[in-house]
Amino acid sequence: MSEKPVSREQRRKAIEQQKKKSNQKSKKPKGGGWIKRIFLILLLIGVIGLVFGIGLFTYYASSAPEIDEELLRDPISPTILAADGKTEIPYMTAENREYIEYEDIPKVMEDAILATEDNRFYDHSGIDVIRLGGAVIANITGGFGSQGASTITQQVIKNSFLSNDKTLKRKAQEAYLAYKLEQKYEKEEIFEMYFNKILMSGNIYGFGTASQHFYGKPLNELALHEYALLAGMPQSPNGYNPFNNPERAETRRNVVLKLMEQHGKITTAEKEEAQAASATDSLLPEDQRKQVVETNEYTAFMEMMENELESLDGDYAMDEGLTIHTTLDPNAQKVVNNAMASDLFFDEEVQSAMTVVDTKTGGIRAVGAGREYSGDVRINRATAKDRNIGSTIKPLIDYGPAIEYLDWSTGETVVDEPLSYESGQEIRNVDGEFLGTMSIREALYRSRNIPAVKTLEEVGAENAADFTKKLGLEIENVYESTALGTDNISTVEMAGAFAAFGNNGSYTAPHTITKIVFRDGSTEQIVKPEPVQAMKDSTAYMVTDMLRDVVDTDLRGSTGKEASISGLDLAGKTGTSNYTEDELDKYGLDASSAPDIWFAGYTPEYSISVWSGYPTRAVGVDTDSDERLLSQRLFKTVMSEISTSESGTFTQPDSVVELQVEEGTSPLQLASAYTPYSLRSTELFAKGTEPNQVSERYVQEDLNAPSGLRANVDGENVNLSWNYGDAGNVAFEVSVEVDGSRSVLTTTGEQGYTFSGLEEGKTYTFRVAAVTDDQRSDSASVSVEVAARPEEPVEEPEEPVEEEPPVEEEPPTEEEPAEEEPPAEEEPPAEEEPAEEEPPAEEEPPAEEQPPAEEEPADEGEEAPPEDGGEDETEANPASVDPANAGEGQNENDNSNNNDNGNNNENNGNGNGDDRP
Repeated sequence: MSEKPVSREQRRKAIEQQKKKSNQKSKKPKGGGWIKRIFLILLLIGVIGLVFGIGLFTYYASSAPEIDEELLRDPISPTILAADGKTEIPYMTAENREYIEYEDIPKVMEDAILATEDNRFYDHSGIDVIRLGGAVIANITGGFGSQGASTITQQVIKNSFLSNDKTLKRKAQEAYLAYKLEQKYEKEEIFEMYFNKILMSGNIYGFGTASQHFYGKPLNELALHEYALLAGMPQSPNGYNPFNNPERAETRRNVVLKLMEQHGKITTAEKEEAQAASATDSLLPEDQRKQVVETNEYTAFMEMMENELESLDGDYAMDEGLTIHTTLDPNAQKVVNNAMASDLFFDEEVQSAMTVVDTKTGGIRAVGAGREYSGDVRINRATAKDRNIGSTIKPLIDYGPAIEYLDWSTGETVVDEPLSYESGQEIRNVDGEFLGTMSIREALYRSRNIPAVKTLEEVGAENAADFTKKLGLEIENVYESTALGTDNISTVEMAGAFAAFGNNGSYTAPHTITKIVFRDGSTEQIVKPEPVQAMKDSTAYMVTDMLRDVVDTDLRGSTGKEASISGLDLAGKTGTSNYTEDELDKYGLDASSAPDIWFAGYTPEYSISVWSGYPTRAVGVDTDSDERLLSQRLFKTVMSEISTSESGTFTQPDSVVELQVEEGTSPLQLASAYTPYSLRSTELFAKGTEPNQVSERYVQEDLNAPSGLRANVDGENVNLSWNYGDAGNVAFEVSVEVDGSRSVLTTTGEQGYTFSGLEEGKTYTFRVAAVTDDQRSDSASVSVEVAARPEEPVEEPEEPVEEEPPVEEEPPTEEEPAEEEPPAEEEPPAEEEPAEEEPPAEEEPPAEEQPPAEEEPADEGEEAPPEDGGEDETEANPASVDPANAGEGQNENDNSNNNDNGNNNENNGNGNGDDRP
């Protein structure tokens, strides 16, 4: 029986339906294949990562040290090395620790610790997976090492066996050993290890010891707020020390109490009651505290080193057996300690502090934290920032920025004149005087206040703040008065900032640590700060050259003479703060009192900053006495003893140009050949900013030179006389050159001058030039050579030649008359000796007319002193000749100072109260 035939159309539709089914089947496996592939790839990566991780973990774990029970229970003291890398410095004293068994630990104390450090301690097996996950997320968002996940078990391991570097190797070893520790010891035993091993402060280990040290009672007698305070200390043992930092300790305590409430250890009411309690009232009174840390010469430095260690990026602790390379110079520290205990102090209450920094590296070589720096409550005055630094700020915020940003030279002029702040308050100089136009060099070494305020105004607050910030100084707001002083700066920061001037403008933050070597002896980390270029080398040298003048003993008006050290290239700045009128009334002080006296100075080798004053502002230093010199004298004592023959000198860089300019020109112009010596000064310019125009103020036009200059010697005096036609309003500048040094003696309207004080064996060259307000002639000159008298000792040996007695014996009678031949002396020919004066007559035919010409000027010269105020001129002579070794420029400056209110500045020249506005 045949089947029913299938039509062509039916076959076609059947084929199409079959194709659709086939396509649908083929699509499904295709999509599912890609998903499977991605899944397999991820799975494979995960497996490979897991295998790699397990392998790496196994490799790191295999190199982990063995668990040593002795190391688990005893902290390892650090090794501290001095700057030479060899000398070991004793670290405080042996550790102070009282061991507490687990069963004697109060439950509240344990709860406070667990809530703060490891709340799931009794639930994990050494590693807290939940906490670890949170730390991983934090490290992904904040960078590796931004947050730790260490349990108490891991902390015990880390502090006992491992270094503190945040690496995968250390973390792997820490986790592995923590797990092993959990397998070997009970939880209570591990907690007991942590409880007694942890560093609490200084050399105090364990909570039991801390309880006795801070509260004077055992743990079971403490209150909740006291438990919480102790529980929060291990995070920063020195930072949360309630004796030294009560405010920080209280803040940390309140955080612990909040955590205890969060984890259900205490109620909200208990938390609030504990937070309301004083953090200091229950502390052991100071007179009952044991001297745990004995006084020694390195205590202050060690404390600063510990604080720096805590502030470093990394988890370092002093009980981990670290080897710490420091910047300490034991010899310098000994010198500082001796100075702080010396008889330089004028009473028992006055205090002082200083910091010695290496000029080139910024390393702190020694610290004077204060007199008798001991006890549990110690104030490190070297790091304190609560005292005003006075005029020590001037090169940092006024003149340094002006040279850096405004291209000022050291000869830039400012006017010392009456001035007030915007508020209307009058600005005063210490002497109450105004000296008129002066260079910033003079304004700085005299420490004039008004020029400093004007300079800061030109610089601008923004530039000034930027300049000081590069020197490590954080001055939040720069006001007009900041030009004369500010607070929030320590001796450490001051020494570091001034060191940059002596190091070609390169600044390195002062520091105590250079390198840390971990317990394994091979892993080390360099931690010293990197230097930064804070200013141009030209700025650094120009400021340094001006600050040299501050300590120049030959420069009238310089304020830092007492700090000068012969043989050392030294620069520095004085500083004195002042009281307000209200404070003077409140404390019953007079206007000469000052709360703070500073001196900061440096050589190419060391930079030292010194503060002196009383602990309270209620007592002031008397600036009218030698009390004001204490800081300078301490500086000099220390610097002179620690400096070596290799100290060297400050080298002028190629970026600085030295030129002789004419004072009073604005802008500055080069001195001409006719510029009076009294108006010439040598100043420094940044290369490219120096003047190239020569002053034409003093030029030779139709002004004739004096003629017929004569010198008549009379004993130790020489009478000068000269001729001039129509003198009119012409004056005559008289100068002398001797031993290569030239100085101006006087400017007179007479045509004669008498110079006194001729010395044997010297040649004097006198010059006379005609001058007017804007002209200067060539100079006429004459030389006087004063012969030495070696002839007398030569004749004396000839007279005692008594070999001529025979001659005397043969004609004794003839010799007697020879001795009695006064007639020979009385004879007129003897009066012809003036013939010796005739040689000039023979040289000059009109010699017969000259004597009267000489006598007339001579008479005029003798009468001239009274007419010119001769006494003043006589006083000027020694002033200009004495400091011959200082060079012509110095002599001329001295003369100009004599003419420019010099006497009014005499008190200021001693460094007295140079900063009070």
